[in-house]
Amino acid sequence: MSKYMKTMNKIIIQETFLGLLYENGAFVDVLEPGKYKFKQAYSFWKTVEEVERNVTLVDMRERSLTIKGQEILTKDKVAIRVSILVYFKVIDAKAAMHNVTAYENRIYEDVQLAARRYLTSKELEEILIDRNGISDAVKTDVSEAALGYGVKIIRADVKDLVFPGNLRTIMNQVIETERRSEAKLIEARQHAETKRIQETAELETKLRRLEAEKEQIRLTLEGERVKAEAELAAQIELAKAIENNPVLLKLKQLEVLTALADGEGRFVIGLDDKMVSLKD
Repeated sequence: MSKYMKTMNKIIIQETFLGLLYENGAFVDVLEPGKYKFKQAYSFWKTVEEVERNVTLVDMRERSLTIKGQEILTKDKVAIRVSILVYFKVIDAKAAMHNVTAYENRIYEDVQLAARRYLTSKELEEILIDRNGISDAVKTDVSEAALGYGVKIIRADVKDLVFPGNLRTIMNQVIETERRSEAKLIEARQHAETKRIQETAELETKLRRLEAEKEQIRLTLEGERVKAEAELAAQIELAKAIENNPVLLKLKQLEVLTALADGEGRFVIGLDDKMVSLKD
């Protein structure tokens, strides 16, 4: 028969958790999710010193922590209250449990101090212009320290930013004034754009009218030029015909004498009987 008889201890680690195994108070190992069995030896004559085991579970899921509003004086001595929402995740279970007493409390304190350092170094106007600056500064400031106790800071967001009552009233008035000014500016821009469009349309109409008038003048001049060229050609043809036809010349002279007799105008008859010119 064996000198020792063995008994079994069972431990189950749920998914999303890690277990820190301790034997007689000393850390032994990090246990992944699953089922574990541990053997305990006994003697028939005396009990061998028992090993006391216990497991501390560490949640490895992403979680959030709200750092409630704390009143802080800005660089220009304005008291504001800020609440910050921090998202974090344990990435080293052993460091989270061994390096600090309570890692969630440590995150809370580190974020408070980081927010205070940032806000006391900024004037109110800077804070109002860039509220995201608080979140970025807190995440950057706390991240490195948190890694030292096994925690990763995923992000930090400003949940609330509260100002003194009188300052809130002034800010609301400023915001309302800015909105009105912006509305007036938009209205003025729209009016100017409408006026510009109207003026552009009127100018285009005038240009089209001038182009039409220009074309009409061109067509009139072209018509007169064609008419003048036709008349000139007719006169040239007539002159040639008269020059080559003495009978036609005599007929033309008779027409001229008849017109002269009727008093219709003044005529000049060439002495060589070859040309007749008429002038009204």
